[in-house]
Amino acid sequence: MNADRFISCRCGKECLGCQAAVLAVTCGCDFEAKQFEYGLDRVAAAHDHHAAHGVAPSPQADVAARADHADHEALMADPRMARAMELDMRRRFLWALALTVPAVFYSPLGEKVLHVTLPAPLPVNWILFILTTPVVVWAGNIFLTGAYASLRDRKLNMSVLVTTGVLAAYLFSVGLTLLGAGETFYEAAAMLVTFVLFGHWMEMRSRRGTSDALRALFSLVPPRARVIRDGTEIEVPTADIRVGDLVVITPGDKVPVDGEVVTGQTSIDESLVTGESLPVPKGPGDRVIGGSINGSGAVTFRATKVGNETALAQIVRLVEAAQSSKAPGQRLADRAAAYLVVLAVGAGVVTFVVWYAVLRADLLLALTFAISAVVIACPDALGLATPTAVAVGTGVGARHHILIKDAATLERISSVTAVIFDKTGTLTEGRPAITDVATASGHDANDLVRLVAAAERRANHPLALAVLAEAGRRGLSVPQDLSEFNAIAGHGVEARVDGRHLLVGTRRLMEQRGIDLGPMAESVARALEAGQTVMLAAVDGQPAGWLAAADPIRPTARTAVERLRALGIEPVMISGDNRRTAEAVARELGIERVFAEVLPQDKAAHVRRLQEEGKVVAMVGDGINDAPALAQADVGIAIGAGTDVAVETAQMVLMRSDPLDVLRGIRLSQATVTKMKQNLVWASVYNVLAIPIAAGVLHPSLGITLRPEWAALLMSASSIIVATNAVLLKRVEREMAG
Repeated sequence: MNADRFISCRCGKECLGCQAAVLAVTCGCDFEAKQFEYGLDRVAAAHDHHAAHGVAPSPQADVAARADHADHEALMADPRMARAMELDMRRRFLWALALTVPAVFYSPLGEKVLHVTLPAPLPVNWILFILTTPVVVWAGNIFLTGAYASLRDRKLNMSVLVTTGVLAAYLFSVGLTLLGAGETFYEAAAMLVTFVLFGHWMEMRSRRGTSDALRALFSLVPPRARVIRDGTEIEVPTADIRVGDLVVITPGDKVPVDGEVVTGQTSIDESLVTGESLPVPKGPGDRVIGGSINGSGAVTFRATKVGNETALAQIVRLVEAAQSSKAPGQRLADRAAAYLVVLAVGAGVVTFVVWYAVLRADLLLALTFAISAVVIACPDALGLATPTAVAVGTGVGARHHILIKDAATLERISSVTAVIFDKTGTLTEGRPAITDVATASGHDANDLVRLVAAAERRANHPLALAVLAEAGRRGLSVPQDLSEFNAIAGHGVEARVDGRHLLVGTRRLMEQRGIDLGPMAESVARALEAGQTVMLAAVDGQPAGWLAAADPIRPTARTAVERLRALGIEPVMISGDNRRTAEAVARELGIERVFAEVLPQDKAAHVRRLQEEGKVVAMVGDGINDAPALAQADVGIAIGAGTDVAVETAQMVLMRSDPLDVLRGIRLSQATVTKMKQNLVWASVYNVLAIPIAAGVLHPSLGITLRPEWAALLMSASSIIVATNAVLLKRVEREMAG
């Protein structure tokens, strides 16, 4: 949904415009529906109002929504249109099926093979004409209009192929009926339309899984919200919230837009948006995400992103783009369609000429083989081969909070041979925590933490926050009697706490002040060697102890590294930290190749270095300084909790900030590409083998004749197999959950 476009009607209501080329809506009051250009190219669509207004689309809009199925790739990107199109396709299929079944019973197939005899108030061919014409003209008009549009644009595609087969069987049958020439092929035309409709319905059902997920995301946004304007709290439609507005949420409310907490304390459930399973504490300065659910506290936050700029809208946009994009394999199939049209028509013409003019077969037999060849040569399955796999694959990824921006990326990830992880915030939590507390003789650990926390209370840096968090974890009361505070740039702080002089900082600071560490020197050296940051403390000029801090490694990082190596993919770590710290983390994770002390502007060069070694490189990062490396990599993977720049630059976004999701994305890509290849091979080989049989190659020796209705059944069976095979991709979810 796009909050920056609105339509107004005479009753004064404003509705939120949804992505479409044409929007026609009515509020139920007496006014003419307005239309405006927006978004997708060449898409005729009409959407209902935002749910908050409870306004239904006009009948004209409903017709427009279904008018152009030829461009359904773009339409399927919208969850509402996806649902409408699926229902329309199902209705067409059911009506076609209801008319095709009696047509089959009245046909030679029903009489000679199924042994069904029905009463015939009219000549059988006229009954077949009456039953089949609505199937071809109404149920199948989506293929006819699609073929017309393609031919008008001088393009040959799958719609032209299907239309060729349908019209060949139908028009020849009409001609034979008018001439009273005996057996016709009406049932072949009806069966072809029915089976192709069924195949497309199955495709849309497989793709709508993601559309349903998008619609569920839309429903996370409340229709109305409370804001403070001119000092007064008022309720407004969510679409009316502007950047800078103060928004009030109370316990149990859904967060309407993205923002930053100004006052209050609470915990917010962000699991539906980010995948974070536990409620996240929020206080002044913390970010909130639209669509998340507030806990037990009440807070006021300032709106920072609204409409299509919110994190939720970006998620939807990423999945929509992936759904409507084409994989390289599909582009190949699209190019092949032009040649396949020629092949289908050529196969029919050559078959007819050979049987009628060369082999002197009778007209009906020659037509039977020719139409069968045209019908079975329509490789509709080839057109479904990759879109269904891409749709299911991106849908599975979205359900697991892995957003893949386009089909080409989904295909490319499967070939990755090296993954570069940025250390801070990707393999580690990105915020230091106290790991060890050691004291000199005569000092208590809790007392040391209390004193250091008191001295660091005025310092606004990550290590100070880590000490305060440790004091809170231990349940300690931090002394408030603080005086003579002095921040020593690059070295530490000093202050007087509870009447005692306290010095906290680096080993160099202690040396400068003439404080001998004595027996503590050895343990401090070991902590530094392990890559920890050490804060030394001296009380009244005597060493009191030290606190070690480190950026905790994410719980799943080591498992992710091990499993990547098991797949034959080289894990690499890159960091701006000093080599000793970086290598300590790498050893703990089992990473052998480390790029340390790398400046932000040099990260892309290290990615290029691996590419020059012949590796297909994925780069995983979360910060602004990772953006050039993400762009340089063959596949850029951004941690969703990272910066907007990183997310915008990457081709894949991990909403949960879980290193294991890199592995899950690769597994998903590999499974999807396998399905693509299976579908393409099946669709291609099937047609190559089927055309000669349909053309009557086996008739002289074995007496096998493949009538057009059987050709239609076999051709459509291929499409159904392809769609079903793609749906089976959902089984990879069990593997991704492991």
